[in-house]
Amino acid sequence: MDINIISLLNELSSIIIVRLLIIIMVTGLLHIILRKVISFIVKEVVTESQKFHKKRHSIDDKKRADTLVTLFKTSATVVLWVVAFFILLSEIGIDITAVMTGAGLLGIVIGFGAQNSIKDFLAGMFVILENQYRVGDVVTLIASGKEVVGVVEEITIRITKLRDLDGRLHFIPNGAASIVTNHTFGFANVNIDVGVSYNTDIDKLEKVINRVGRELAEDKKWCDSIVEPIQFLRLDKFEDSSIRIKSLGKVVPAMQWEVAGEFRRRLKQAFDKEKIDIPYPQIVIHKGK
Repeated sequence: MDINIISLLNELSSIIIVRLLIIIMVTGLLHIILRKVISFIVKEVVTESQKFHKKRHSIDDKKRADTLVTLFKTSATVVLWVVAFFILLSEIGIDITAVMTGAGLLGIVIGFGAQNSIKDFLAGMFVILENQYRVGDVVTLIASGKEVVGVVEEITIRITKLRDLDGRLHFIPNGAASIVTNHTFGFANVNIDVGVSYNTDIDKLEKVINRVGRELAEDKKWCDSIVEPIQFLRLDKFEDSSIRIKSLGKVVPAMQWEVAGEFRRRLKQAFDKEKIDIPYPQIVIHKGK
């Protein structure tokens, strides 16, 4: 009789273990499928949205899609495995109702001591819903009085991962950012200041700058990056040794630095050819009689 009971218990244990393994395997399979389905659906929705918003650039849509995919994948993963965890508890005979009641009480206790985390969660929701910045954007975040500039590598409900130019990865709680500046949203301006000597013919200078900007915009390598060619804007300032000239153009997001560098290189070559001087700082001394 005892042997039969032991055999029965062993058999029941084996059945429970098999069922638990099946639940884990099914959950893992659903996890993989769900991640692929989320990626597909989000990208399809963003693609359809782009058809109705032709003014938006495809780079912006890709950034938004990547951000939403990351968010939905993380949320779906958490929900899926939490559900699987409660099903596993039920299979081994633990009262789920009691567990959930205890979890609710524990959540209330933790909530009083986790106000900053709640603030981060809410701020993260607004960052994503308001589309303040996306994965791949170059942003400046001022958090706790410190300024951090870098590329957004990941956004979660609680934190933003920002990599700066030195390669350092910053983990910034979403609720800590008091000011956010997005350098690559929609479009970017190329704002060029250059100093020329006081004997420069400004009309000739304007033609040279506009020609260089136009040639750059027509170049096959750069045309896709330039929305409006860089053009002479104004004589901006009289300085001690030079006249400050401002030029302005519009480019696609995140290309302002590369386009500005190429424009300066070509402008220097054009200035050399047209004999337009970029003066060194100098002091003029008048000697009295």
